[in-house]
Amino acid sequence: MTRVNIADARAHLSGYLARVEAGETITLCRRNVPIAEIRPIRATPAEQRPIGIDRGMTVPESFFEPLPEKLARPFGGVRGHRRGTGGMGGE
Repeated sequence: MTRVNIADARAHLSGYLARVEAGETITLCRRNVPIAEIRPIRATPAEQRPIGIDRGMTVPESFFEPLPEKLARPFGGVRGHRRGTGGMGGE
């Protein structure tokens, strides 16, 4: 890890940024006291991460079906029933 005072970092910023891009972490100092770090940002994964912790997990089609009335009622949703007349959950 490289320690750099702010004046030196300003004078040679592009060089230090090239080192950061190569994977190095630079510690910025004010009067030789560390105050911040400049480090590389982790690369974005090439593919999307799977849902959940089980890599082989699948969601059954029944998951997307409406809840039975007995379970839906406490949450304000009942199949075939709309609250109010607004169509979007109106009063």
